[in-house]
Amino acid sequence: MELNLADKKVLVTGASSGIGLAIAKAFIAEGCHVASNARSESALLDSISGQANCCGVPGDVTDPKLAKLVVDEAIEKLGGLDIVVCNVGSGASVPPGEESYAEWQRVFALNFFSTTNIVEAAKSALLESKGVIVCVSSICGSEVVPGAPVTYTAAKTALNAYIKGISRPLGKDGIRIVGVAPGNIMFSGSGWERRLNQDPAATQAMLDRDVSLSKFGTAEEVGSMVVWCSSDRCSFATGSIWVLDGGQVRS
Repeated sequence: MELNLADKKVLVTGASSGIGLAIAKAFIAEGCHVASNARSESALLDSISGQANCCGVPGDVTDPKLAKLVVDEAIEKLGGLDIVVCNVGSGASVPPGEESYAEWQRVFALNFFSTTNIVEAAKSALLESKGVIVCVSSICGSEVVPGAPVTYTAAKTALNAYIKGISRPLGKDGIRIVGVAPGNIMFSGSGWERRLNQDPAATQAMLDRDVSLSKFGTAEEVGSMVVWCSSDRCSFATGSIWVLDGGQVRS
């Protein structure tokens, strides 16, 4: 299927590894010009080494001032901005019932404010291009997943509500915003890779019990969905949350 994304200018946050790196590579494969962002400059430079049509824009986008600098640098390097992918996030937190004020602040900064900061900073450029925003959420934002950190669940739920709510004012300006909510995704260095190595039988039992397809998804599958959501093939969708979980969500 032709997605007509060649020469689009794309910013991907949280792109030095895992899902973010797979998303950046998926856009590069479509002929896009990509600005990859991550907090660690050294990890970012390693991730884009040898990648054509890709540049690095390091910076911590949980800080609104630094997020604006990241967006400004991406626009300068790319010559504009057509697509923004907000991928910064982490499900690592304290067990349910052990939350603290500091942990709420940390997890919301990573999983919610990292997105609102980037959207606010990129809005004027996307207004000019009638662009697209794709936010990487989680199935934890759709329903309670047993054992998942409450801080993470609350932050991703807030992110999903933001996507739905902000889609109306952004839509009036010709900007689309959608979310992609992955389930259990396997990639090198992930928490699931660690759990699989520690207890393969228990991990497979979880998949058999909770996931209809009894397997993990891949970062590349998330990248493919993000790219499709960014294309004209998905031009009537905004405010939607697209689930990619192998059939885990029940609601």
